[in-house]
Amino acid sequence: MLERYTHPEMGKLWKDGYEYERWLEVELAVAEVMTKRGEIPLEAMEAIRRSAKVNPKRILEIEAIVRHDLIAFLQAVVEEIGEAGKYLHLGLTSSDVKDTALSLVLRDSGLLLKKDLRDLREALAKRSLESKYTVMVGRTHGIHAEPLTFGLKLALWIAELDRQEERLDQAILSVSAGKISGAVGTYANVSPEVEEAVCKYLGLTRALVSNQILQRDRHAHFMTTLALIAGSLEKIATEIRNLQRTDILEVEEPFAEGQKGSSAMPHKRNPIVCEQVSGMARLIRGNALAAMENMALWHERDMTHSSVERVILPDSCLLLDHMLRQMTRIISGLKIRGEQMKRNLQKTYGLTSSQRVLLALVEQGCMREEAYAWVQQDAFQAWDQGKDFIEVVSEDKRIANYLSKNKLQGLFDLSYHLQHVDDIFKRMGLE
Repeated sequence: MLERYTHPEMGKLWKDGYEYERWLEVELAVAEVMTKRGEIPLEAMEAIRRSAKVNPKRILEIEAIVRHDLIAFLQAVVEEIGEAGKYLHLGLTSSDVKDTALSLVLRDSGLLLKKDLRDLREALAKRSLESKYTVMVGRTHGIHAEPLTFGLKLALWIAELDRQEERLDQAILSVSAGKISGAVGTYANVSPEVEEAVCKYLGLTRALVSNQILQRDRHAHFMTTLALIAGSLEKIATEIRNLQRTDILEVEEPFAEGQKGSSAMPHKRNPIVCEQVSGMARLIRGNALAAMENMALWHERDMTHSSVERVILPDSCLLLDHMLRQMTRIISGLKIRGEQMKRNLQKTYGLTSSQRVLLALVEQGCMREEAYAWVQQDAFQAWDQGKDFIEVVSEDKRIANYLSKNKLQGLFDLSYHLQHVDDIFKRMGLE
């Protein structure tokens, strides 16, 4: 179902039968460690190295009979190795292999997502510098507020992505753990030293304590982090969708040559990719909830988490990888309509300078409540009558008692609002 969204790098990690190769990687790592400890004969290990391989078709044939995926896997591998295969899986339980192997896949997936995040950040940084002084109106509650620049809007997203990268680093660290401790985590049939060496060999930390499985708070941490990143992408996509509305039209997502927006209306250029990103974020959020539900299992383990993870883990990694790549493409090709931003800013007749007039009155000795009432009355008059705000306040004798026309004129200079743009970009490292 997700094939159309799957990039080869991430797809390779989650391809059909992906778990078999990783299970074999863990089994071989355990065997190598045990061989060094003298627990497996060297000649047997040589035979294992020489012959061990995965035959997915054979595994599925056996699984249809035994109804246990790890047993089917082991049986199929042992068939390839021969007698030396008896030294595989010594003292282990299925989850030693499966959970440790899953950690390898999640770690590698997380590292790919981190690369995707950095690619998006780079695209945002480039466009934010391009639009550093592209003035537009800021909106609160959907209503014109005060001027800002489009570059600042993008810088805000960059800062959020930086926080998401920190969270992803923590989640990767949390999920990069192995467990080789036997049936209920007591090391009764496999020593802690084996676990330590195997995890080091695989590039994982070892769980300080476990039962039959790695605890699912690790996976929930990873999944909720993916959901948070998806939420940031939805936030960006939603803003682009709003700014692309016909009655605003300040940006447009890329529209390819030959692309069609509507089967009925040839004029349509819809923000379809941003809409897809918003929809996919909902899926990942739902998957994160399922991951949190997986934390509470019966006693030392049950199987309720397993079937859930077979869906939510690959789907979420594949979807977020696709979403990040798509958003990078959107930002890189985003059409920024600077002139339209200026026109929209002028639609409210200069009302975006109302706070400056208020503050100037207070500075000249007027009581704030009184000044607020005068400026509000003039603002409403300008808006209702379609008159320039500066014209209305200039004719207000109450305000004229405090502010000259020249002083008033200076209060409508847009550059006032941009005086700290450079400071913000410097502390963001965007120079």
